[in-house]
Amino acid sequence: MKKLSIPPGLIGPVLITAVVVAAHISFGILDGWEKFAAALSAAVVAELLLHRMVTGKWRNLSSAYISGNSAGILVRSPMIWPFALCAAISIASKYVFRYKGTHLWNPTNFGIVVMLLIASDSMAVLSIQWGSNMWAMLAIWVVGLLVISKVKLFHVCAVYIVSFVGFAWLRSVLTDSVFITEVAPLTGPMYQLFVLFMITDPKTTLSTKNGRMAVAFLIAFAEFFFRMGEAVYAPFYALFIVGPIALIWEKWSKDRQAALSTPAVPGNA
Repeated sequence: MKKLSIPPGLIGPVLITAVVVAAHISFGILDGWEKFAAALSAAVVAELLLHRMVTGKWRNLSSAYISGNSAGILVRSPMIWPFALCAAISIASKYVFRYKGTHLWNPTNFGIVVMLLIASDSMAVLSIQWGSNMWAMLAIWVVGLLVISKVKLFHVCAVYIVSFVGFAWLRSVLTDSVFITEVAPLTGPMYQLFVLFMITDPKTTLSTKNGRMAVAFLIAFAEFFFRMGEAVYAPFYALFIVGPIALIWEKWSKDRQAALSTPAVPGNA
């Protein structure tokens, strides 16, 4: 009997679909199906048009599907346009902000942070926990981490989670707060999306295992300072800063190493 396997290109879409369905059934997490549809539609249309304009080809829509779902879950607004705009900005960032052939930010992370900067009076970001629905939360974490392990990125999630818990303990000591309160955000749907999709995005993570682990720790480290400053959306700000710096540093280091290892060509006599 053959083992049931998911094609690599469908792992992300299948996993985020599971998160959306479980979160909405258990907690009614969506702000409205019409808003969710606006985010998903904007992401798909932006991906189709921009990729066609830039490359002349049609693109697989897995990335747009993930970004659209993420925006549909994370954005909170009484209006529809912030959902669509966040999704469109997320996709556009892949084609506008590039360095040596790759985009620098996880699309959804970029879209969320930009929207918080330009439209914070019109939108917010999901920041609730699962409450009493612990079984739904645990099921998604278990399935999600198993799937992530299949694509060999479990170490990224593990380092971030352990680092987050460690820094949560440190915050509780420094601020005389309750440790469980500091850890609680990790149980919410927002963090599931952040850990399972943003910091493990193959296109915006480093090429080496040690590098990815170091970046996961640095994201948690930067988040610690944002949280000490009572920044509500600390993980998004931390990834927004640490992620692209790490990518640029890695590519610069590789280019420098290649230049140093290339023998000089002697000039003509």
